[in-house]
Parts: sequence; C-alpha cells; structure tokens
Amino acid sequence: MDRRRSLIRAAAFAVTATPLGTLLAACSRGADEGGPAEVHWGRDTCTHCGMVISDRRFAAQVRGGPQGAARPFDDIGCALTWLDAQPWGRDAGVRVWVAALGSEAESARWLDARRAHYTSGPQSPMGYNFGAREASSPGSLDFTALQARVLAPAARGPS
Repeated sequence: MDRRRSLIRAAAFAVTATPLGTLLAACSRGADEGGPAEVHWGRDTCTHCGMVISDRRFAAQVRGGPQGAARPFDDIGCALTWLDAQPWGRDAGVRVWVAALGSEAESARWLDARRAHYTSGPQSPMGYNFGAREASSPGSLDFTALQARVLAPAARGPS
C-alpha cells in the first residue's frame, strides 16, 4: 500500500512538475534573450541614419537602455555615434555586436564589438569604412581606438 501511494505521488509530481518546468524554462529563455536580434535584411533600417540594412559585412547591433532592446545599425560608425548620444551609452550592461567582415548570404556572423579588431579600407554603407575581424592584424584597431576615431569631430558621419 505504501509503495502504491509512493508511485501515485511520484506520478502526480511528474504531471505537475512537467508543465511547471516547461513554464520556468520558457521564462528563463525570455530573460536570456540578451544576444543579437534577428535582422530582416533589406527591410530593417538603421537606428541612427534610417538607411535600409542590407550589407551583412558591416551591420552592428546595440542592446541596452531602459528596455534592453536590440537596435540595428547599417555601420559600426552609426552604432558608435548613436550610442555616444545616449545617456545610458556607457553603462556596463550595454552590449554591442558587429558583423564579421566575411559575413554573407542570409545572415551575419556576430562578434562582440569590444573584442573585435577593425581594419580600415573596405567601403562601408555610411562611409566610416571599418570592417570587423576576430583576429588582430597589422594596422588593425581595437574597440577603444575605433571609438576614438569614429567619435573624433572630423570623422562624424550622417546625423
């Protein structure tokens, strides 16, 4: 009789725990959506300049601010310029991603912008002309140097 009650309790626990577990897992996935958002290439527009985002090699995203929303950009220069104007732009929780220069086809390969290395030269959508790579190369800039170059008064792109 005790064994039967134990089995009934275990079955009842399994039945109630499964929906609860599913619900908790779904909630934790929603809370963990801190990565780059999906970009709808050729439809989404740059948060800073309003240009349609279509070149996967130069796209960027910023996640932060009051709602922690992900905002798309067509150029890392637009992202840095826009972020500099935000009152929360230097908060520690702000995340920035940039597409790897070799990204193509239907998606971008996202890099942590603060860990990426930037090379100048390739023509980017808004003329900041920096492409991101995972590895350092001769003459490449780290994030801090890129930020200083982009935010220098003479380098300002579109407003």
